[in-house]
Amino acid sequence: MSGVLNGTRRVFLDSAPVIYFVERHPLYRPILEPVFKRFETRDLVAATSPITLAECLVLPMRLGKVEVIEAFLEVMGGDHSSVFVSIQRDTARIAANIRSRHNLTLTDAFQVAAALQGGCDTLLTNDKDLSRVTDLKIVLVEELSL
Repeated sequence: MSGVLNGTRRVFLDSAPVIYFVERHPLYRPILEPVFKRFETRDLVAATSPITLAECLVLPMRLGKVEVIEAFLEVMGGDHSSVFVSIQRDTARIAANIRSRHNLTLTDAFQVAAALQGGCDTLLTNDKDLSRVTDLKIVLVEELSL
């Protein structure tokens, strides 16, 4: 794994990396495995939000894939995984500020706000729009393999 996560202690997981990992994406799963291993060993702390969880669960719920739903729930709240950052009134204020400054969708602004409130220094995503954010380090999944 490259050094893009050097100095990172707490990583906020946007939806795409979690989906790639759980659903075993052929290109991205191998890139993400070392990161998720570091979560398991507690070398890195993972954080997620209700938005991440909801986005990950929509398709498996629609398709009735109970085992995939359970896998997502395990990754986002199981023994080895993540801190769950709740969304509160202050989160909405921060999200509005981020959205106004970086012209993001409201969902993306909430993800960044949750990452900041969760004490994360890095947000792992595959959403290039988030690269406009300067409030914390944004790492795209593909950058992990550089």
